[in-house]
Amino acid sequence: MKILILGGDGYLGWPTAMYLSNRGHDVHVVDNYLRRKVHAEVGSGSLTVIAPDLATRVGTWREVSGKTITVTEGDLTEWSVVEQVFREFPPDAIIHYGEIPAAPYSMKDRRRCVLTQYNNVINTLNVIWAIQEFAPDAHLVKLGTMGEYGTPNIDIEEGWLEIDHNGRHDRLPFPKLPASFYHCSKVHDSTNIEFACRVWGIRATDLNQGVVYGIETEETRLDPRLATRFDYDEIWGTALNRFCVQAVIGHPLTPYGSGEQCRGFLNILDTLRCVELACLNPADRGEFRVFNQFTEQFTINQLAELVQRAGKECGIDVAINPVANPRVEKEGHYYNAKHTKLLDLGLEPHLLSETLVEHMFDAIGANRDRVAVEHILPKTSWRRGRPIRAGQVTPRQARPVDDLVRD
Repeated sequence: MKILILGGDGYLGWPTAMYLSNRGHDVHVVDNYLRRKVHAEVGSGSLTVIAPDLATRVGTWREVSGKTITVTEGDLTEWSVVEQVFREFPPDAIIHYGEIPAAPYSMKDRRRCVLTQYNNVINTLNVIWAIQEFAPDAHLVKLGTMGEYGTPNIDIEEGWLEIDHNGRHDRLPFPKLPASFYHCSKVHDSTNIEFACRVWGIRATDLNQGVVYGIETEETRLDPRLATRFDYDEIWGTALNRFCVQAVIGHPLTPYGSGEQCRGFLNILDTLRCVELACLNPADRGEFRVFNQFTEQFTINQLAELVQRAGKECGIDVAINPVANPRVEKEGHYYNAKHTKLLDLGLEPHLLSETLVEHMFDAIGANRDRVAVEHILPKTSWRRGRPIRAGQVTPRQARPVDDLVRD
């Protein structure tokens, strides 16, 4: 299968490229290094040492595996770039990671908000038009986010909702309550892609992904030069990755607010398998298919307590000191999101209790001298004109985590 990976230099894009190449697919990646540029702009960087560019990465991959990944360095918001890629590499499947992926970045100021929405929405529109014009049978696998849904007080279905209203019935896209301007851009993407499926007959799968954790994959372990990036800072780092770094360097874990916010999570290994399953089982022509891509649900407090317990088993004393919440969000809420479609296709999840924290500690410890501690605590507020207070809330004692939420 000819697979085009957009955003192939990223945390997920690069491991996905190697994973699919390793399984015999013809892989072409596109990236303009925007992720690296915006990291440099805010002063943060990957904890892991990553190769300087895609040319180096694919050269190392060829040396280690004997397999070839081809590359285009270009900006997907430029139609000339997208057109050339689709003409020269007409794909069977397009895996679209190529967007700015951080809620805090989009909330930092007007310029970064506009950049996030422009980059994400415009490049996806270019991709949709390229599919319609040059690859009408290709299958678009688009990385969405569970953050599109927000935290409604009803069960979250997989993309669609059966509605009975005033004696009428219909099946409609599930209502969206995005959590940031970044999440709004993902909602715009979903709307545009669904429309293109409905009017042009393209085929698409929207992967509403939960929070991804993990550092290593089968392919990154082959050679240190194949490492993917790993972020832990307040803008780009996800909660569990950040907590693990804090534990290793002796920094208290910092849940935001009450810590009762609940989200879906998955191992990076499961992300790779999910996109593979989507590619191998494409949507029908004209179908806009939505998969909720996560394997387990946890509150932020439960994650902190898991890291604390794992630290104790590794001889590390881990404190938990909640901080004021920089976000505007419900902290205590109902959360029950369906996620059966990928399981039905054959996904066998890597559960957090079986796979994660102890394995991450060693990798983080090997790079602890690269941690920029000043970028860990939140500085970006959702409340314009109301700076975040630096003080911490009283430390909590560990509580049992036997009641971890699994659906």
